[in-house]
Amino acid sequence: MKNLSDFLKKKLLLLAMLLLCGSAFAQTYTGLVKWSAEAKKSGDCEYELTFTADIAEHWHIYSQKPFALGPMPTAFAFDKSKNFQLVGKTSEPKGKIDPSWKELENIDVPMFEGKAVFRQKIKLLTDKAFTIKVTIDGQVCEEGRCLNAGAGEPMPVLEVAIPAEACKTADAATNPDTAQTPKSNGGTSSNSADTCPCCPNGVQAAAAATHGGGHSNYNGEEFTWDKKPYDVKLESGCGDDAGEAEDLSSFWMIFIGGFIGGLLALMTPCVFPMIPMTVSFFTKRSKDKKTGIRNAILYASSIVVIYVALGLGITAIFGADALNDMASNVWFNLLFFVVFVIFAISFFGAFEITLPSGFVNKVDRASDRGGLLGIFFMAFTLSLVSFSCTGPIIGTLLVQAAAGSSYLGPAIGMFGFALALALPFAFFAMFPGWLNTLPKSGGWLNSVKIILGFIELALALKFLSNVDLAYHWGFLKRELFLGIWIVIAVLMGVYLLGKLKFSHDSDLPFISIPRLVLSLVCFTLALYMLPGMWGAPVNLFSGYLPPSYYREWKSPSSGDCPHDLMCFHNFDEGMLYAKKHNKPVFVDFTGYSCVNCRKMEDNVWPDPKVMRFLSEDYVVISLYVDDKNPLPQKMHYKNASGEDVKTWGKKWISLERETFGRPSQPWYVLLDNEGKSLAQPRGYTPDADEYARFLEAGLCRYKSRQEAKN
Repeated sequence: MKNLSDFLKKKLLLLAMLLLCGSAFAQTYTGLVKWSAEAKKSGDCEYELTFTADIAEHWHIYSQKPFALGPMPTAFAFDKSKNFQLVGKTSEPKGKIDPSWKELENIDVPMFEGKAVFRQKIKLLTDKAFTIKVTIDGQVCEEGRCLNAGAGEPMPVLEVAIPAEACKTADAATNPDTAQTPKSNGGTSSNSADTCPCCPNGVQAAAAATHGGGHSNYNGEEFTWDKKPYDVKLESGCGDDAGEAEDLSSFWMIFIGGFIGGLLALMTPCVFPMIPMTVSFFTKRSKDKKTGIRNAILYASSIVVIYVALGLGITAIFGADALNDMASNVWFNLLFFVVFVIFAISFFGAFEITLPSGFVNKVDRASDRGGLLGIFFMAFTLSLVSFSCTGPIIGTLLVQAAAGSSYLGPAIGMFGFALALALPFAFFAMFPGWLNTLPKSGGWLNSVKIILGFIELALALKFLSNVDLAYHWGFLKRELFLGIWIVIAVLMGVYLLGKLKFSHDSDLPFISIPRLVLSLVCFTLALYMLPGMWGAPVNLFSGYLPPSYYREWKSPSSGDCPHDLMCFHNFDEGMLYAKKHNKPVFVDFTGYSCVNCRKMEDNVWPDPKVMRFLSEDYVVISLYVDDKNPLPQKMHYKNASGEDVKTWGKKWISLERETFGRPSQPWYVLLDNEGKSLAQPRGYTPDADEYARFLEAGLCRYKSRQEAKN
């Protein structure tokens, strides 16, 4: 009871702190925090801006680091300008950990007392004098109360004067660093000028034309190399270089997904009533128990063979590469979206998806032949007559499995599905007395279909999101996507509680324990996703949500690379930048529709060891192979397969296939700045430690080569 009492006290104190934040007191934020700013030249065309906060005694402000449940971070919003671009993130001093938040939520929230100095580097894009305006947001707090910037008064706005600066531009035409230097997040800064003395040949800035820039209007210098990155002996003594291991974990996930799909199919009105009927048929028709068990096992095995053959047939018809291409193809994604919506409407009871009755009847008549062939056709008949319930589940599994890089994916998914579907027939034939333990058929079977309808609807949104990302339409941002999923989860919970009823539902006199538990799960998931509307991570659904940077609202320092990393979206630009700054390169072949790419970015890249390599040691080049932005006319060409290359995505997938030997994503390649390999490339690697060793080995080899040159 003491622990419960302490817990309640903490939560009440937390609630009080949150309610007090922003409350009106005699003091104001600007009365307690005095901000000043200055600019100092730090290099050619570069300045460092310094923002100093003088904080009243007993009060403190917070770090820029955001927390899902925590205080308001300090934030700097730079007015958009054609005169400069940001370089890196705004740095801050090392803060003291706030003991209140440590005690309440066990989170380390850095705070600053007395004086705090923040610094931001900028690159000039003009030789004329101008002024930078910076708006500051955040909180100032003392024990038990906080005041927000802008609460009842204007937010603090600092103005920093930049004098006229004669930048050295003689080598600008061949200077990729000044051409389109990425900001802290990647791409070309949104502050880029249309033309500027620091841009090669007056290249028009790309940011306004695309999702964050980096390539849309690029016509600068190309990186020249022999395009044989693996014709080099990798130095030994730099750690593990086994390359990409066979990803058995992904096979297991496909199998488990298929098995769960099979269990769900079992609990539909088309399949569940067939279990006692079929088992009774075998036990009564057989001359003894042993024969009945044998026939039931053959029946179950036939089900497995039929569905595995379906999976192999899909791969044989389309091919593994074609299946992967389909997963990132815009038209197929639109088709999948429509099909999944139709599946959902079917599960809701509007209509049934059935196969032609003539075909089903012919197969049914074949099952009367007896013997092994008759048993096989009985299993085939079950597969056909249950299609109205199993079809949408099978379709979902095949689409998800096809998104993998292995031809075995669809077969493994169908094996898991068929195994779950077939086991009860064999099991209950061995122990027919246990049939009495099965729940009776009833309205709950239709409830399973309705829940599956909600799930299909949620999955359909993923395919629409893929198209939105590929074409940069911008209508299905992360907040809207999450909002729809939250509504679907709430509706599922309400339905399970009997407060929402469909046409085929029976009356619900009381709420069963399974319904109550499942409804709680739905409401919990809705609450879990809710903070994601304001930028909190939602790692449980990594890969299915739009990327974290694809949001309705972003601070001016945010952009289109994960975790505000500095990155390029153009291979040539990134390689030229790496060569100028003497750094190795991390090439990330990714895709907007790539689930495993998002899982890596959400779950592996944030690991401190991995993030240190990506943010400090490597130049990151993220190339989206399904980017549908058109290439400039003069950059059109035919690839090695004779295909016309007219979009940036086609350019990058052609580069990946022809030069790096892989047509699937994610695919990670480490190169030195001359284009030579530093390690065996890797694909999906969910183990952060293994991934860090891969990056460490590449960096080790790069340093060895640099030492050998010197």
